[in-house]
Amino acid sequence: MRKEIKITEGIFPMPVLMIATYNEDGSINVMNAAWGTMASRNQVILNLTETHKTVKNIKERKAFTISIADSNHVTEADYFGIVSGNNIPNKFEKSGLTATKSKNVDAPIINEFPICMECKFIEYGDYGVIGNIVKVNADEKIMNGKDIDIAKLSALAFDPYTHGYYKVTERVGEAFKDGLKLK
Repeated sequence: MRKEIKITEGIFPMPVLMIATYNEDGSINVMNAAWGTMASRNQVILNLTETHKTVKNIKERKAFTISIADSNHVTEADYFGIVSGNNIPNKFEKSGLTATKSKNVDAPIINEFPICMECKFIEYGDYGVIGNIVKVNADEKIMNGKDIDIAKLSALAFDPYTHGYYKVTERVGEAFKDGLKLK
């Protein structure tokens, strides 16, 4: 038997994305955004409201980075989601994390998060921010040759049902292959 539940954001898992920008004074701002995904092969969409300091920075700098949060940094990732850059301008400094300036866009790369997409701002609308992915970089520690090892990445997923974070690590199938058994 099925039961109705009182939730609308029912897609699981939701990514735990760290959106990084520079503030007007050059300091770093990072926010936690679970409402983001690929819009096309080289574009991302982030469902963010204009009240976020991050959106203001993206529009001003025309760039941002997206890092995938990992289980080693769940505390910092959650902190970036509960503290606003509008109220705490030095929240990145308080996290203890470090950053490097991107060579490709006017935005910081957070060194401790293992994967980073460097993005150019395209537009903002009712749906949020759209950006083109210019480059993707990954820490060698999570690589198996030229491929990302998801178990080593230990990416976080957000559970909107219970507000929990989960570690994504186990491969359970082969995409574009397992379904062929039913052909």
